[in-house]
Amino acid sequence: MKIVVGQGSCGIAAGAGKIYDYFKENTSFAEISITGCIGMCYLEPIVDVIHDGIKRTYCKVSADILPEFSKALEEKDFENELLKKYELKDEDKAFLEKQTRIALRNCGIINPESIDDYIQAGGYKALTKVLEEMTPEQVIEVIKTSGLAGRGGAGFPTWFKWNAARQSQSEQKYLICNADEGDPGAFMDRAVIESDPHNLIEGMLIGAYAIGASEAVVYVRAEYPLAIVRLTNAIKQAEERGFLGNNIAGSGFSCKMRIKAGAGAFVCGEETALIESLEGQRGMPRLKPPFPAQKGYWQQPSNINNVETFANVAWILSNGGEAFAAMGTEDSKGTKVFALTGKIKRGGLVEIPMGKTLRDVIFDIGGGIRNNKEFKAVQMGGPSGGCIPTELLDTVIDYKKLSATGAIMGSGGMVVMDETTCMVDMARFFLDFTAKESCGKCIHCRIGTKRMLEILNRIVNGEGRDGDIELLEELCMTIKDGALCGLGQTAPNPVLTTIKYFRNEYEAHIYDKKCPAGHCASLITYQIDADKCRGCTLCARQCPVGAISGKVKEPHVIDTEKCIKCGKCRESCKFGAIHV
Repeated sequence: MKIVVGQGSCGIAAGAGKIYDYFKENTSFAEISITGCIGMCYLEPIVDVIHDGIKRTYCKVSADILPEFSKALEEKDFENELLKKYELKDEDKAFLEKQTRIALRNCGIINPESIDDYIQAGGYKALTKVLEEMTPEQVIEVIKTSGLAGRGGAGFPTWFKWNAARQSQSEQKYLICNADEGDPGAFMDRAVIESDPHNLIEGMLIGAYAIGASEAVVYVRAEYPLAIVRLTNAIKQAEERGFLGNNIAGSGFSCKMRIKAGAGAFVCGEETALIESLEGQRGMPRLKPPFPAQKGYWQQPSNINNVETFANVAWILSNGGEAFAAMGTEDSKGTKVFALTGKIKRGGLVEIPMGKTLRDVIFDIGGGIRNNKEFKAVQMGGPSGGCIPTELLDTVIDYKKLSATGAIMGSGGMVVMDETTCMVDMARFFLDFTAKESCGKCIHCRIGTKRMLEILNRIVNGEGRDGDIELLEELCMTIKDGALCGLGQTAPNPVLTTIKYFRNEYEAHIYDKKCPAGHCASLITYQIDADKCRGCTLCARQCPVGAISGKVKEPHVIDTEKCIKCGKCRESCKFGAIHV
């Protein structure tokens, strides 16, 4: 018997560390191992039990049940009532069954700390094939055939960037992996590094061979400590096995790899700002041209792709560019990984072929909206993305179709919102992020986002003025036209799309001094419906400032002078007695 405990960041945060320690210290009847994130973050901690060739998955396993849980496993009593209670349900199996996993193919399957597990899963065969049988030009041609586009957000053809770096003449070239995943609600790159670090290394080595780079760098944010630990371990293992370093596999190709931990600046997701940071400078975008393929890191030809892009490379070289291109749409090939978060029942990592719709992801895979509330919108592409409303729920997922809505694919963040979300405040939240994260190099982004944020703060505080919407639109277009880098140019997207699709909410805030979603504290009050209140006292116990009073089994009341409008009473009420 083998017991495998999910040890991605999501699992550890949910308590998987204690579960692994318990099995390690108290189990003699089974081999104990770890794996990364399978993508079902909403079910963590997850424990897989493999016996007689059958894998059984148990979800939301808590430390308090482990003695009884472990005893049932030791007795191989798989019909045990406790085990059945925690076993993966059929509706949750659909979460994985409806996906097509390429970049995530090993995540949650293999031990990320074992190079032998990766090799057993077919790892490093693509690299060996490339070094023994293919020229760099042939590798680039396969990537071209695949149609692989950069998964970092812009969707630029990967082969074109590789080819440009290949053709640049220099004795020294660099290959850089952008793992500076800064979008709120995005964790795709982190999960790949934590769960399948050798896949990233193999993809990068193939890319380095293709462009002629002898040095590779992974720029990863320091807030990903587990990813850094596992990637460091994987690099060491790859060096010991001869997959990294001098004269790899006797091919004459040499490449070393190192990790650079970034300080967490959002702007360093832009490739030239990332290069500045790598060189020890403040992370600020450079003017282009020249492009990194001509003059990048230390003014040498450099190629930059993100983690997910490299995570597809080994599969493409093993299975052929045609196999990858057969998935997706005419304009967008292959699969795409999304971090599904927000007001969703099944939050986690999803990988689907391009061409699926937003409805497919949110309702078929994600299970729909939490607490069966109404879907309102989905924010695509993070703070640089845009908001897509209910009427566009059947939008096909590819680069052109999403751009037509005013949103972008981005790196793959997908934040789902329900009827209780205020779209004005949502736009304010994302703009607050981009204003704080602006590097300040260009006036349009540095000053323009602050002026927009001031207007949005006034609106959500009930101080909106006639003309604010038009002024926001004017500022948005000025910033888009004048900002230096892509991050500044896309910063207005959340505001533009919410005005486009939810203008009525802006008008209600400004002219009626009301928040239709019942969210903005300055524009709402909480009341208890005496006819519905059962006097259970739960709301009073949840109130952090003691603003609710009343006797048991009698209607309660809210002191509006004390109330801080946190909403905890409304969330806790089981009778729908509290309304805004």
